[in-house]
Amino acid sequence: MREEYPRPDFVRESWMSLNGSWSFAYGGKKTQIQVPFVCQSKLSGIGERIREDHVAYERKFTVPKDWKGKKALLHFGAVDYQCQVFVNGNCVGSHMGGQTPFSFDITRYLTWQEENVRVEVTDPLQDETIARGKQFWEEESKFIWYTPSTGIWQSVWLEPVADTSLLWIHFTPDIDEGTVRIDYRLSDTSPLPSRAHITIRLDSREIFCGSMVCNTLRNSLTVDVFRKKAMEGSFHFTGNYWSPENPILYDVEVTADDGVSGNTADMVRTYFGMRKIHVENGKLYLNNQPYYQKLLLDQGYWEDGLVTAPTDNDYQEDIRKSKAMGFNGCRKHEKVEDPRFLYWADKMGFLVWEAMASFWSYTPEAASRFAREWMDVIHRDYSHPCIVVWGMLNESWGVPRIYSNPQQQDFSRGLYYLARGLDNTRLVISNDGWEMTDTDICAFHSYQHGEKEDARQHQVFRDSLKQVDHLRLVMEKLTFAKGSFYKGQPVVLTECGGIAVKTRAWEERGGGADETKD
Repeated sequence: MREEYPRPDFVRESWMSLNGSWSFAYGGKKTQIQVPFVCQSKLSGIGERIREDHVAYERKFTVPKDWKGKKALLHFGAVDYQCQVFVNGNCVGSHMGGQTPFSFDITRYLTWQEENVRVEVTDPLQDETIARGKQFWEEESKFIWYTPSTGIWQSVWLEPVADTSLLWIHFTPDIDEGTVRIDYRLSDTSPLPSRAHITIRLDSREIFCGSMVCNTLRNSLTVDVFRKKAMEGSFHFTGNYWSPENPILYDVEVTADDGVSGNTADMVRTYFGMRKIHVENGKLYLNNQPYYQKLLLDQGYWEDGLVTAPTDNDYQEDIRKSKAMGFNGCRKHEKVEDPRFLYWADKMGFLVWEAMASFWSYTPEAASRFAREWMDVIHRDYSHPCIVVWGMLNESWGVPRIYSNPQQQDFSRGLYYLARGLDNTRLVISNDGWEMTDTDICAFHSYQHGEKEDARQHQVFRDSLKQVDHLRLVMEKLTFAKGSFYKGQPVVLTECGGIAVKTRAWEERGGGADETKD
């Protein structure tokens, strides 16, 4: 059962899990389901491939009496795809998008006795404008397509907060200056002015301890982490950078007072890493050194849990085994991963290329929904040092006419500049695989396995790598949309292989996409 704290980069001590057994209704049936596992998974207790677009969850819960006087927040890690949430018969809010978290203040609807929460979910499995990645819309999984996932698939939990509380904290490291910028936002109900106190530690050693007066809800503070300014020009620092080989993290405690008495109203524990990723002379650099990234294409699916890992330990084991095989990271494929995975990637040293689930049919409505959800992804995962690349589109899925269609090209470019505008500390790929527009990495895919014609094409490509002018022509012809050009970006093979390991049991069942990995 998933009982670990769901949001490891923004931790409060007082909270209550709502994972576990819920009532579940679909297609005129009523049964029990184990949250946060989707009904199509074995671990949900149902394991049935449903046809219904509408399902409903319901359960009872009791809020601890010592939470009285505070706001009770109801959090959802992710629900696929659209939902309305009711507490004691009152609609407390709704959410659209299957990849991102959301919360509601449910205080005014509580009875402080036995409470009831109901979640009504709509997930149109045949709607090709919805961002769903590799979830398959047909009756059986096949080829590269996976079982669809309907409803709650990440943790549900409650926590109490005061009127003055922290909404989010972002860390922006600058290893060249030896500083980290800390941006944070207070809740709308926070009285002003108030005071925030920030403590930074490395291996229990205090690096910084200071307070600042908050005259606005959004505040910023830059901390000289490396004590560079104190070195008066003689600064030279090579340690305490985050990397897969040396995943150093700084622990941070942020408190906010109530703005009246000066007493602590909220406290959050979090962390950051001092890390830099950039491109120089056609190469990828990590912490100002050329760095060769050996990545897996990670689907993020599990045999019994589908999109949800059976246990938190499974994330650790995935990373541990990947590193043992010589890989130093992964490109997440068509899925925004659970924050617990990103936490362990931060802790254990594992690079991540973050991805968004694709939609299939381009419409302006589909494009706007996708962009809104993608902004939420960047906001949620901004501070994870493991993430070095933002990747939005994949192989022109959802934008099938992008090679020559100006509208779809502009959408791709818009996503690129949107990501750069929200976060200029990471690299961005507009359309991974081919038909790229503006991009920081020339990312191409190849699943060819040695036939004579393939071998000839590969030799031409290898020869072109030795000639800059020839490389430019080859890249523009093979991987860029019409009107877009290769500008000397690093050339990275971001998908290859496609080799399945078959077992006798797999063959007897006729095979299935859920049992293969790229």
